[in-house]
Amino acid sequence: MEFRTEVVINEFPFNIEPCEEILFVGSCFADAIGQRFRDEAFPVIVNPYGVMYNPASILHTLQRLAVTGVSPRVVFLTLGTNHVYRLKETGEIVDNCEKRPAALFQEEKLSVGQCADYLRQSVDLLRQLNPDVHVVFTVSPIRYRKYGYHESQLSKATLLLAANAVCGDGFASYFPAYEIVMDELRDYRFYAADMLHPSSQTVEYIWERLVDCCFTPAAKAYLDEWRPLKQALKHKPFNADSPEYQAFHEQTIKKLAEFKKKYPHLTI
Repeated sequence: MEFRTEVVINEFPFNIEPCEEILFVGSCFADAIGQRFRDEAFPVIVNPYGVMYNPASILHTLQRLAVTGVSPRVVFLTLGTNHVYRLKETGEIVDNCEKRPAALFQEEKLSVGQCADYLRQSVDLLRQLNPDVHVVFTVSPIRYRKYGYHESQLSKATLLLAANAVCGDGFASYFPAYEIVMDELRDYRFYAADMLHPSSQTVEYIWERLVDCCFTPAAKAYLDEWRPLKQALKHKPFNADSPEYQAFHEQTIKKLAEFKKKYPHLTI
């Protein structure tokens, strides 16, 4: 008997290689998954200008990043909400209110068409920087209590429709993190104490699904090789001055040096 509905992940048109440079921009869920790549010593860039929740702010980050020369082959854009805040004085959408008085801003909801337009601009910009780029959209499973749960669902639906429309252009893919949490896990034991954010166990499960569908055999082999070395590097000795630990530490450093020769882009 089946006691859960497993989300089927469509085949991706690319695969992630060992120690590949990857860019993550978007909501705090992008932070969580990006950190998981960091733990595995991938050279990732995660929200370089802070967390960006809506499609307009994600585009702003990519525009700022473009002038730095960063042009990774794989980019994950994680959408959190279609709500934006516009500075009344200038009419511009701001990425961070910077604790200024709420009266200075006007809250608006982007339509499906407006979200899709910002996402298309993001994809176009990334393709200009790197014609071989692979863009992956995800929708954050984190709900917005302040909107009310019905409004939060409407916001997520808007983002899902916009991402689906842009993926239909053929230049981006979609990873169903939102569906995995909402339809496959579907239980409060997979949430953190606030009952809104995914637990560390949930993030780990999504990571495993991502590895299964997106990593090359070489990248999976890299993870298997890296795991014991990572554990050795994290080892905290009872007595750091003991001959046994000194020998263990020396051997670990030698293994790390050899590992770096095999994987020169390792970030540690």
